Amino acid sequence: MNFMRLHWFDVGLVLAFVAGVVVFFINLNPFSLLLWLSLISLFLHQFEEYRYPGYFPGMMNTVMFSSKQPDRYPLNTNTSFIVNVFIGWFSYLLAAVFAEKALWLGIATILVSVGNFIAHTFLFNIKGKTLYNPGMVTAIVLFLPISAYFGYLVINNHLATPLDWVAGVILGLVLNFVGILKMIDWLKDENTEYIFPKRFLMPSK
Repeated sequence: MNFMRLHWFDVGLVLAFVAGVVVFFINLNPFSLLLWLSLISLFLHQFEEYRYPGYFPGMMNTVMFSSKQPDRYPLNTNTSFIVNVFIGWFSYLLAAVFAEKALWLGIATILVSVGNFIAHTFLFNIKGKTLYNPGMVTAIVLFLPISAYFGYLVINNHLATPLDWVAGVILGLVLNFVGILKMIDWLKDENTEYIFPKRFLMPSK
């Protein structure tokens, strides 16, 4: 399990490739295809955050929480693993698998993508006084157009019921707030053994 805590994002890159190949050879309708691309975009986004350039954890702890222990507090490797894999992968995968059958799931995960776009493009850069942070490129190049096209398809084709919108928006807010921010808070531990190696920290200026 310790291996996965430090390499789940590398596994995600492999899954992105596999999913891309499978999707290429399967005849999917535009809506289903978009949600599978959304899952693939999540894998690539996480790879940018945690592998290349990969210093998102250190940036998050330093910039957003002013941590004196940016290698472990409040975000640590265990929290990161739970949030990104058990919550992130699972919710995006379910949205892709069920597509129109559970459109509210798609709405919820797209709201997570929108939240990531806003955070990486504006919030982190403003707070950290930077022009770039790990995850920003994929947020702009992948999350933004996928989210915009999702909204276009759903609204233009009247795919969502009022219940889909209500359930999707509520779940999206829960995933953004509870599934990310509160999870970091609940699992924080200054004495944790789940420490990020040095390469996950912000580069020295």
